[in-house]
Amino acid sequence: MSVPIRKKLIEVSLPLEAINREAAREKSIRHGHPSTLHLWWARRPLAACRAVIFASLVDDPSSLPDQFPTETAQNAERQRLFRIIEDLVQWENITNKHVLDAARAEIVRSCDGKLPPIYDPFAGGGSIPLEAQRLGLVAHASDLNPVPVLINKALIELPPKFADRPPVNSESQKSLARSRSWKGAEGLAEDIRYYGQWMRNEAEKRIGELYPRVILPLEHGGGDARVIAWLWARTVVSPNPAAKGTHVPLVRSFWLSTKANNKAWVEPVVDPSTMTYRFEIRTGMGQPRDGTISRNGGVCILSGSPMSLDYIRAEGKAGRIGARLMAIVAETNRNRIYIAPSDEQERIAFCAHPKQTPETDLPIAALGFRVQNYGMTKHRHLFTQRQLVALTTFCDLVGESRIKILKDSGGDSEYANAVTTYLGLGVGRLTDINNALCRWETSKTQVRNLFARQAISMLWDFAENNLFAEAAGDFGISLGNLCRAVENVPCHGSAFVRQLNAEDVPTAASFVFSTDPPYYDNVPYADLSDFFYVWLRRCLGPIYPDLLGTVLVPKSEELIADPFRHGSKEAARRFFELGMGRVFSRIRTASDPRFPTTIYYAFKQEETDDEESDDSTEEVSPSDAPKNSGRASTGWETFLQGLVDAGWQIDGTWPMRTELSNRMRGQASNALASSIVLVCRVRPDDAVTATRREFVAALKRELPSALRALQSGNIAPVDLAQATIGPGMAVFSRYARILEAGGDTMGVRSALALINQLLDEVLTEGEGEFEADTRWALAWFEQHGFDEGAFGSAETLATAKNTSINSLVSAGFLHAKAGKVRLLNPSELPKDGSLKIDMRITVWEMTHQLVRLYHTEAAGDAVTASLLRQFGSKADAARDLAYRLFALAERRKRSADAQGYNALVLGWPELTRLAQEVQAPKGPTQGELI
Repeated sequence: MSVPIRKKLIEVSLPLEAINREAAREKSIRHGHPSTLHLWWARRPLAACRAVIFASLVDDPSSLPDQFPTETAQNAERQRLFRIIEDLVQWENITNKHVLDAARAEIVRSCDGKLPPIYDPFAGGGSIPLEAQRLGLVAHASDLNPVPVLINKALIELPPKFADRPPVNSESQKSLARSRSWKGAEGLAEDIRYYGQWMRNEAEKRIGELYPRVILPLEHGGGDARVIAWLWARTVVSPNPAAKGTHVPLVRSFWLSTKANNKAWVEPVVDPSTMTYRFEIRTGMGQPRDGTISRNGGVCILSGSPMSLDYIRAEGKAGRIGARLMAIVAETNRNRIYIAPSDEQERIAFCAHPKQTPETDLPIAALGFRVQNYGMTKHRHLFTQRQLVALTTFCDLVGESRIKILKDSGGDSEYANAVTTYLGLGVGRLTDINNALCRWETSKTQVRNLFARQAISMLWDFAENNLFAEAAGDFGISLGNLCRAVENVPCHGSAFVRQLNAEDVPTAASFVFSTDPPYYDNVPYADLSDFFYVWLRRCLGPIYPDLLGTVLVPKSEELIADPFRHGSKEAARRFFELGMGRVFSRIRTASDPRFPTTIYYAFKQEETDDEESDDSTEEVSPSDAPKNSGRASTGWETFLQGLVDAGWQIDGTWPMRTELSNRMRGQASNALASSIVLVCRVRPDDAVTATRREFVAALKRELPSALRALQSGNIAPVDLAQATIGPGMAVFSRYARILEAGGDTMGVRSALALINQLLDEVLTEGEGEFEADTRWALAWFEQHGFDEGAFGSAETLATAKNTSINSLVSAGFLHAKAGKVRLLNPSELPKDGSLKIDMRITVWEMTHQLVRLYHTEAAGDAVTASLLRQFGSKADAARDLAYRLFALAERRKRSADAQGYNALVLGWPELTRLAQEVQAPKGPTQGELI
């Protein structure tokens, strides 16, 4: 008996603007966010995951004709569901019982009272299973990599086991006399905080002498102060014999602080007579000298002799790169001050002698790695000697803490293991800001962690944190953030986390799948995660002997397209495509047919930037540089092809944006959405074969209405092409095969080309609805943008469009002089009451006046809405034109122009709402612009 399939909300419509707004906002939330538990790369925003899961389970009103027989009734019900999602995605509501209960009730109703389990076989940072659990579902999470397995255990498996349990530490036991109640994971978090503080204090007793206070110079009042960080420069022997074999510094920039009221920099003072140098601190007015290393190589600070990167690399591989203390950052009365280095401070740092350091090897070559070129070949090379002493000490204290917890809990080994797991993750988290590849952030005057990007790149001048400074980077501060994250996780129901290859997803049960698989060659998860694994294994190996039993994390089965691992780009592509095909074939067998499967695919800005190089000054050779323009395309096409070949039909694609501000003012116009969420159903076994002509005919029938629906939903122009892939691929993937004219099977690449071609045709067809002057301006803009062109060409085009140059000049948006013409850009358009708003105003001028106010001059929503209201019924045409102009600006690589059109469309709902609230202006129909 077949199961009735009801269309779900995510297959029809979403309040995308509200979801994206909250997902973007989430990036700035740190306190209590699960991402502060432990770092993982490319973590999906919780708001997006929550909305996607909810909309995947809840029925769309169109699938319930008995309850909602008319389109009006369906739209009204859809808006009610949207309001639930809009509440649900807000960060403040993650523990709001009223909001969560309302969402759970809708899920229960749509699932006929039987809630399905949710499974994420690429669990990673755990966003999807965590939000499934928050919505009252049983969450299943698995990953091949043991690091995310530990993260997921800490997020969803351990907290429910100890929900509402009071802490066991002696201090909290004393407070029990006051009848304190402990809800959710509060007691668990309190014990993590207590035993973590014991670890921090004990570590300071044992190794605190390695982190001395600094003597203040008289200009800073004398006495001593707590050190925040030590700033180091790597050094190499000068190649110039006149330098007498002296090690010279390799420094990107000598700035210490670029804050307007506290500028400071390092001044290297050279003594040519002795060929020596020292570092002094300068503040106030002035400018530091240029750095001594760039992408092209270095320069000797003593002699001015050039040092090639080949020379520096050779020195590194020979083990001859050293380090010299460049400055000390101290804190007095909550002010950062900068002090010149001292021999004593340097001596103390170099006297650290770590024992039993990780002897594991870095990969010989891997995506995202460059440090091996400079002699950093083992994990211990990524840390200073003092940092290694600190980390080995903290690892040992994790084991000692377990003994104390076991005693205080009356021998409860399960609970002791749970608290110890979080303490171990705290040490793992600490390594991200306690290594020799952390930079000093001059604008914020603080140490910046290593993994601001998913790469390990060479850094010449680096910052070493004080782990006992009672500031950012202190183990106690770091653990406090972890505890706040634990307090916010849901503590109900059950969850199951296991280490498992995604190709081995169990098929005995029936799941709803929502997953965030690897992104082709974008993130080398396994190689990067070894950085944490070598320390987690040392901390937690006795508790998880099977999970942490291997020397390094598994790599051969990892589903990424790594050419270093597979020998060539083509072999890597085949491995990725075949592996993903097997995974999604397995998911197809195990999926609950009542619900769609949702899959995230990242289109992060890093995919179009040079990921392997940054201001670390490391040079990337032409052979090493990623071919970004083709890589994102190849990964996307390969991913889609694997899905289609595995028997899936793609019903929709939703752009989920997390990197940009609400209206993306000032952002690059070509920045694609952070993720595309694909909505998939199993393709029926009796799907038919079609010809290319039949496929194109179906596209032409269905794509225009789908495009109008997307535009009416106010999708951002920057996302329109990606969102249109959904309805286009829905047509493509409903067929078992599509035959080309020669009999070959059409691939995804060809299908995407046809979809994009038709999208352009549909947008172009809409131009016929504009008046002649706007049609001329569109055609001219496509060729010239806002640049000058020949008068003769403009006149010929004007004749073809049934207008004239005089008419265009009179319309107020064209400048013609000396045989040249050009369109006026938005900032040049009439204002201050000189714009006449009447029936003759063109759509072109309306659009660009709105862009001028809203984007170029940022006059504000209310001012722009006031003008929009005066345009009356013609206003909607301005938004349609903005969509078309965005596409043309993108094609001509005019990102500054594209930003304005994109911003206007994104702000349109709020502008129209405000326009309806503004009272009608008194007097004539002439508008006054600000």
